[in-house]
Amino acid sequence: MSRLQLALNVNDIDAAVDFYTRLFDTEPAKRRPGYANFAIENPALKLILFENPEQTGTLNHLGVERMSMEEVEAEANRLEAAGLTLDVEGDVVCCYARQDKHWVTGPDCQKWENYVVLADAHPELEGQTTFDGDAAALALRDDTIPVNGFCCAGSNDSADSGAQGSVCCS
Repeated sequence: MSRLQLALNVNDIDAAVDFYTRLFDTEPAKRRPGYANFAIENPALKLILFENPEQTGTLNHLGVERMSMEEVEAEANRLEAAGLTLDVEGDVVCCYARQDKHWVTGPDCQKWENYVVLADAHPELEGQTTFDGDAAALALRDDTIPVNGFCCAGSNDSADSGAQGSVCCS
């Protein structure tokens, strides 16, 4: 089952988690500093919260969480056949998860992602795209190290859909 993703910028992550836990009667699926996500069954929704006081109350981005890589690939093929340009990110660590995804940008610069979560990732790997230190030590702690790509600035500064530091989430 696929589900719609809504990523919001919030002022206070603790207050937001409390509100959305009560609103949807669901505990967060993942909680990290300044970040939370909910896997809500009814309605089928992946709700992502970014603590971002400068952008409080604004939309961070939209997306569709897919259940398999095959679904992500099928959607990519369909979108390309429809004439849309994709920004593909393969095997990235984003929002504390290893993912494969692609982005499309709407006519008013809304960013939409189609993605699949491949594995959970440790907080110290967030946004990691190259190994500046001891890669072997990281590999021993976590088998979800990204191969390439970039991700998760947590803000919506970039209007360029392919710019490094684009928003993302899972």
